[in-house]
Amino acid sequence: MGIAEQCRLLGVSRSSYYWWLRHKDQIKFCDDELALVQVVLNWWTDHPATGYQKLARQLQQDGYERATEKRVRKIMRRLGIRGISPKPNTSRQGKGKQHKKYPYLLRGKKIRHVNQVWATDISYVRLPSGMVYVVAIIDLFSRKILSHRVSNTMDVAFCKECLYEAIDQYGVPAIFNSDQGSQFTSIEFLAILEHLKVEISMDGVGRCLDNVFMERTWRTQKYEHIFLHDYRTLGELRRGLKGFIDFFNGERLHQGLAYQTPDAVYYGAFPIKEMEQRVA
Repeated sequence: MGIAEQCRLLGVSRSSYYWWLRHKDQIKFCDDELALVQVVLNWWTDHPATGYQKLARQLQQDGYERATEKRVRKIMRRLGIRGISPKPNTSRQGKGKQHKKYPYLLRGKKIRHVNQVWATDISYVRLPSGMVYVVAIIDLFSRKILSHRVSNTMDVAFCKECLYEAIDQYGVPAIFNSDQGSQFTSIEFLAILEHLKVEISMDGVGRCLDNVFMERTWRTQKYEHIFLHDYRTLGELRRGLKGFIDFFNGERLHQGLAYQTPDAVYYGAFPIKEMEQRVA
């Protein structure tokens, strides 16, 4: 029986097996630790940005009661692995044209339920062919990424598609927050929100903290996924981001959500206390 078939039957990834094979003579564990060691290694292989605290909580939720923070930290230290957090390159958004200004409505705002406030922003990813752009919409209460689009142009069309998808799948928010980029201040984009009687909120110029949860979402996406993958084409990036967003919404535990997932909070499986978005 080949290695691939053995790994499949044992529920072990081949990358984990080969890593273990290279290091097995350097690492000694008690027999009762080996099962947990393999689980830790499998999870880290698939999600190398995960640190020991979050991994311990994730494994406890999956039924591994022995996966305390102390034990997981010890295992990761002895395996020589840790959560990977590469440093990002700073991305800057260009200035848009003159546009109608809307007030910022979220300062000190208490977010009490889902679909009360949605937020959007555009981020950038450099591919060999040039810069591409990612737009996403999140629900601020649950931090769930409701929709996203990837494009090689900054045209308003992909932002409209993202908005239409979120509305089609999740309804209409009470407030929609964005920066003052030309896409979000275009007549076409604003007309959708105005037609649906959505309150429009816009960040102050140069005030990224006004959209702090969106900034954190981009940081997580870049640190835990994009910087760890050498995407070469637009298609590869689209497929990879879809997989990461599914993981972000449905599996990744969020400290700000009392270590629950965005999906669990959004769909009401785990109610949390109201929160305040605090900005400078």
